[in-house]
Amino acid sequence: MIRHYVKRLPLIAILRGITPEEAGPVARTLATAGFAIIEVPLNSPRPLDSIRVLRAELGDTCLVGGGTTMTPTQVNEIGRVGGRLIVMPHSDLVTVRAAKAAGLVCVPGVATPTEGFGALENGADALKLFPAEQLGPAVIRAWRAVFPAETLFIPVGGITPDNLASYWSAGADGFGLGSALYKPGMRVEDVNSRARAFIDAWHAAVEKSPDRRAT
Repeated sequence: MIRHYVKRLPLIAILRGITPEEAGPVARTLATAGFAIIEVPLNSPRPLDSIRVLRAELGDTCLVGGGTTMTPTQVNEIGRVGGRLIVMPHSDLVTVRAAKAAGLVCVPGVATPTEGFGALENGADALKLFPAEQLGPAVIRAWRAVFPAETLFIPVGGITPDNLASYWSAGADGFGLGSALYKPGMRVEDVNSRARAFIDAWHAAVEKSPDRRAT
């Protein structure tokens, strides 16, 4: 399922700190700009309510779910409000298996090949390389040489319009965008401006690396 949305636009909006009241307008502006994947971290105010709002607003046009998911209980809570995406900061295999048993897309956080291979063996749909600042493009390039060719690598943490291209050329398949895209209380107009800056950077990265193509 996630490949369909990544192919449309490989940028994941991480709306940490958003409130349910803000979720609808922000979701609309992101979807209009072209975003197809939106994540509400569970350490946001009333995150389950925000996920419910996003699903009601966007339906199946976007892949919506919860981030900073730590336990199987949280997986089930996200699923009950309509979330279809589980994003984790770690690669706890019990939580990965719970997400897949619930029929949800699961993207665990990994920082070593051992974590990455373990997550894939338990059904992970993509690997969140976290924190991206620590790993860097060189690590993605090295991992790309040993992981299965179909593995989706999604660096998260410190991705900006200025450095996105370096990760893409190294082998990244998508990008998790946090505070460089959205901060709590930000005006919708500013979210829109930042969203379009990332989209422009993405298209520029593809043009500079014609041998790479969206998954």
